[in-house]
Amino acid sequence: MEVINQAQPSAERIAEFFGPDAPDSPFVMVNLLKFKDKAEYADGRASDLTGAEAYALYGAAVTKIIAGLGGRSIFGGAVTGLMLGEVEDLWDMVALVEYPNTEAFRNMIASPEYQAAHVHRDAGLAGQLNIRTQAGGF
Repeated sequence: MEVINQAQPSAERIAEFFGPDAPDSPFVMVNLLKFKDKAEYADGRASDLTGAEAYALYGAAVTKIIAGLGGRSIFGGAVTGLMLGEVEDLWDMVALVEYPNTEAFRNMIASPEYQAAHVHRDAGLAGQLNIRTQAGGF
């Protein structure tokens, strides 16, 4: 299994995620996050923030947006070790976010508030995996 952290999804992946086969029910997004050592803003602004600190600014804003759309942040925590499997480099943080449906997720990323906060995500995030999960299966 090859693991590739990315900061932005491809157009193909976006089309698949929001496509006609996308479930129209609640889901939990598993976010595996890797931060830059130092935040790097695309507009060149000076910053003493770490990547994690810049991402925290994004996270605080997005948590409010998600709540307004009927979702919620379930968990966020530092990755402290690996018990099973092998990866070249561990992620820094795991965040679990519940969304009422794919349309709410689409509305979140299209909102002006999200777009304004996104600058901090880009500044702090080296890469991540987003994994959509559905309840059931056990």
